[in-house]
Amino acid sequence: MIESKIMETTKSILKGFGNTYFSDKGTLKRNKVIEDLDAYTPMLMKALLANQLIHDTYTESIVVDDKSVELFKLNQFIEMFTYKEYWQDSYTKFENKIGLTAGGKFIDETADVVLDFPFKDTVLKAGMTKEDQKDADEPFLHETIAKAEIDELLEPKIFVNATKYDQEHLDGEDVNDFNDENLIIKGNNLIALHSLKERYAGKVKFIYLDPPYNTGNDGFNYNDKFNHSSWLTFITNRLVIAKELLKRDGVIVVQADDNEQAYLKILMDEIFGVENFQGTIINIVKTEGRRYGNIAKSHEYGLVYSADFEHVNMYEMEITGKKFQYKDKNGGFDIKDIRNQNTVAFNSSNRPNLRYPFYVDEDTKNEYGFMKVSTEPFEKSTEVWATTVEGRESVWRWGKSKARENLEALVARKSGDGIIRIYQKKYSSTTMPKSFWNETEFLSITGTHELDKMFSGKIFSFPKPEGYLKRMIEISSKPNDLVLDFFMGSATTQAVAMKMNRRFIGIEQLDYIKTVSVERLKKVIAGEQGGISKDVNWQGGGSFVYAELMEKNQGYLKDVQQAETTKQLEDVVNRMIEGGADFDFRVDVEKVLQDPEYQAMALADKKQLIVKVIDKNQLYYAYSDMDDRDVQELMSDSDIAFNKSFYGERDL
Repeated sequence: MIESKIMETTKSILKGFGNTYFSDKGTLKRNKVIEDLDAYTPMLMKALLANQLIHDTYTESIVVDDKSVELFKLNQFIEMFTYKEYWQDSYTKFENKIGLTAGGKFIDETADVVLDFPFKDTVLKAGMTKEDQKDADEPFLHETIAKAEIDELLEPKIFVNATKYDQEHLDGEDVNDFNDENLIIKGNNLIALHSLKERYAGKVKFIYLDPPYNTGNDGFNYNDKFNHSSWLTFITNRLVIAKELLKRDGVIVVQADDNEQAYLKILMDEIFGVENFQGTIINIVKTEGRRYGNIAKSHEYGLVYSADFEHVNMYEMEITGKKFQYKDKNGGFDIKDIRNQNTVAFNSSNRPNLRYPFYVDEDTKNEYGFMKVSTEPFEKSTEVWATTVEGRESVWRWGKSKARENLEALVARKSGDGIIRIYQKKYSSTTMPKSFWNETEFLSITGTHELDKMFSGKIFSFPKPEGYLKRMIEISSKPNDLVLDFFMGSATTQAVAMKMNRRFIGIEQLDYIKTVSVERLKKVIAGEQGGISKDVNWQGGGSFVYAELMEKNQGYLKDVQQAETTKQLEDVVNRMIEGGADFDFRVDVEKVLQDPEYQAMALADKKQLIVKVIDKNQLYYAYSDMDDRDVQELMSDSDIAFNKSFYGERDL
């Protein structure tokens, strides 16, 4: 082919520039060539146009004002480097060049201009990467998917291996139907969310998300200049469907740090509306800080939004163990005069049982100026009666027997008018949530240590503590409300929800969902006493259903990613071809394998390319595939019955 000959000629010319356009291993630096061509680098252009083959193929003469002008067809020349011949159309163009296009071509190829922003799906990694094991077998990919294909990608999917866990069946039992139980799903979270949409749209009270922070060390890495936009698109795809699941009075909280917080705030303003912004919770984490710059970051952000500001309720937080956020002039409690203010209805004539004296020691006061109270006289005690108002002998609100039983709750103080008054100490059990949280004030143990104790060993690096999630859940929901976390990780949100009598849904893609997440929830059912268990008097109980999205190409993706040698990779690819795996229809896989440049690639590059050609629309089997007898043969009778129950026996 002429293009192959031109490519070989061009490479020969480029080698004349030393290592400018070739690596030490002899690999062509395509991006560097394209960059210099776009810049019309003089030395490069001169060398290329001096070659007769390139000159005749890529130049054209036109007449301007009776003068002949020679034009170099730069875009056509660049395409030779941009698009491999085994890509049967322009599939890869958005991965190589981003800009304004019309009719599938960039604006420098046409005069009809439209803004063309590729749909960046980034769907393969759904785990809470801060908690991921380092040997996780899932690739974190950045995929470009055409809009026409998105509907197929996000169709409801088949569930398999549905298992119910409760106190009677801690080892699990197969389940044939689904009755809105607590639900744990293994699979890609974006795809799983769309499988939940029909059943749960408008029913979720609280969504808590702790996604990858895009720190550069959490698996969200891209070799391009669009890292922030890629992360935001990754989050956008999920927040849009999350909004559909929220109740009208629902609340969503998304965690972030300084890497993306500012961008995330703008994004959530756009999706949920500026008017639905409830506030930002700044959480001081119990650590020396993570060093992203010259200032160690010791805090994170929780961005709080409502579905509808007019209908949302943010509830007060419970205070446990008489721990107060501040000490006021009353010593950390409010006081209330126990004299009955309604002297018309209650006085000594009609409620004589409420008319009696207290006794105090005026010379003995605590640091806040309060005196102890007794119902019996003692040496040097002062007798105190309810004051007389407008000639009526007023009474106490408490009878003497109640006062005697609750003396610890009573204090006395002399007012400015010289009258000694008896007060009841009112310890607040709740407080309005504030924007500044300090974990050290309400946590005695970190989330990492909670899991270490539960599993007798190191599990994750930075799981959220149960006490933190308890606060989040109690300000955003009430018992029996539905809580969703689709970056489930080690199942902290679900464990706390179960202990607080909330219903829950959790989604996680990585395999540790079985060894950590499910096992943790089984321990909760059995009555484990870590985390918030003692605070809420948790005695065990509850249940949940575990189910998996039925893998199709997803299984091949894992095999490709786990290949450790070229031979292993070739075996996987051949098995895919023989097994009729779904490849992208725009790619001739046999040409990929036969291409000399592919054969010369390093193993990592080969794996990356094979992953690209696998059809991402076919990661999991769609529910509509259940009318295919071949698919039914891959499922158990229990699987088929569960899906019909979950989807309401919807016509296939």
